Amino acid sequence: MGTRIGHGLVWLVLIVLLFAFLAPFLLVVINVFKTKADITSKPLALIGRHGFTLQNFPEAMEKMDFWTVLGNSLFVTICATILTVLLSAMAAYVIVRNPTWKAGAILFTLMVASMVIPFQVIMVPLVSVYGGMLHVLNSRITLILMHVGFSVSLATFMFHGAIKTNIPMELEEAAEIDGCGKWRTFWRIVFPLLKPTVATVTIIEAMAFWNDYLLPSLVLGRKELYTIPIATQVFYGTYSTDIGLVMAALLLAMLPILVLYVFLQRYVVEGVTSGAVKG
Repeated sequence: MGTRIGHGLVWLVLIVLLFAFLAPFLLVVINVFKTKADITSKPLALIGRHGFTLQNFPEAMEKMDFWTVLGNSLFVTICATILTVLLSAMAAYVIVRNPTWKAGAILFTLMVASMVIPFQVIMVPLVSVYGGMLHVLNSRITLILMHVGFSVSLATFMFHGAIKTNIPMELEEAAEIDGCGKWRTFWRIVFPLLKPTVATVTIIEAMAFWNDYLLPSLVLGRKELYTIPIATQVFYGTYSTDIGLVMAALLLAMLPILVLYVFLQRYVVEGVTSGAVKG
């Protein structure tokens, strides 16, 4: 009886936490189909007094120039994610397979240590250097390279654990006997076995790049280069905010990353735990 009560309490806590986590998203979904007056007067009602409306979507898309900012966000997110995954996987492979290489050990230690440095500490001098001295701001390429630079440490750490514990050295030795060089062995043998970690890193980094507001707001000053998080600021005025358009913009911004998660979610848990237990 005590065990059943304990399990029931655990499930109750999990359900409460799930609802608390989903509540903001549910509020967006509920209110995106209402008028501004209905959202203000009854934000928790399923249907507003003026009924169901889709008008928020076309107005939001037009006002924020949705297709342009969507293209910018997709370009930045896809390029930065691919570069982060490839560079991190290769770096981790070189470090793991060369344990006597002191420079590799030092580099890995510095990368792990760098993860504790908040971006806010270095954002002002960083932007001053890139903007004031190098004059390379207002460029999507600069933003992509900055995203990769700030993300490669965590990704390398995850790939390091996965390669060290889950990729048998015997497979690489057999490939070498068959005539494969290091480059070919990595792409033909090692990288395909890293699929769970690749999916996990892809989800983590793509979500971070897609939702990031601070770094793009510092790097991208021209409106035609805006990503979706920056473009949503057009709905916030000094004296008023059109909540309906904000909700529509937020929902439009969520959809691509939700689709990505649906396709890759089955790999996430496996990828996160791949470096924790040998086997």
